[in-house]
Amino acid sequence: SRLFSPTTRADSKMAVGKNKRLSKGKKGKGKKIVDPFTKKEWYDIKAPGNFSVRNCGKTPVTRTTGTKIASEMLKGRVFEVCLADLNKDEDQHYRKIKLQCEEVQGHSCLTQFYGLTFTTDKLRSMVKKWQSLIEAHVDVKTSDGYVMRLFCIGFTKKRPNQLKKTCYANAAQQKSIRKKMREIMSRESTSCELKELVNKFIPEVIGKEIEKACQGIYPMQNVHIRKVKMLKKPKFDLTKLLEAHGDSGPAAAAADTGDKVEVAADADPAARPDRGAVL
Repeated sequence: SRLFSPTTRADSKMAVGKNKRLSKGKKGKGKKIVDPFTKKEWYDIKAPGNFSVRNCGKTPVTRTTGTKIASEMLKGRVFEVCLADLNKDEDQHYRKIKLQCEEVQGHSCLTQFYGLTFTTDKLRSMVKKWQSLIEAHVDVKTSDGYVMRLFCIGFTKKRPNQLKKTCYANAAQQKSIRKKMREIMSRESTSCELKELVNKFIPEVIGKEIEKACQGIYPMQNVHIRKVKMLKKPKFDLTKLLEAHGDSGPAAAAADTGDKVEVAADADPAARPDRGAVL
């Protein structure tokens, strides 16, 4: 009987028509390499009025071409800026603020608060042995309709004159501390607008409040709102955004009231000549 090798016939067929591109030369040979940054333009990032430094950076975007509008591509961009740069205070270097572009005016991106995070090195430096780490999170809705998730972190500390090496809180104490954290975060957030809430985040008012409230349960230290996450935003309102940036509202309206015009006392309106209509 003859032995049949299955490879011989298949190989002879597959070899036909291979390497079709050999005669055509190199693919994309005549293509000109253009630097993509020649098509870009730069826009200023404007931070809201909560921060002392308003111009916090620049962002590039491709120029408007056809249906691709530059301002539309910028809307929704999220920028992460260090709080130390925004407030010119090096003590706040461990917190990063997220700002989202909501409107473009001229060559400026008007941003709104979008979130807050801690730097990894700060979080790692706080976690130590011989103490309890207590965390809690809660979803809150501000009075102007922003829904956010707040994450709180805190650590137990030794009582005054304590000789014992460890300071662990038991399960019941941890449970009541978490409850207090949630209560205070909800109370402080739901009663105010976003602008006021951001003003509470900057000096860490909520963290100090929690620390004070938990003293009766177990002494606490390093209590911080470590993260703020934006979940839902209300319908976009330009006047609210301009108010946050200080470009509109009562303060801006009061700035330019015009000058008083002096009218001569002897000027009688009836004596003025009637110029008539100009045809």
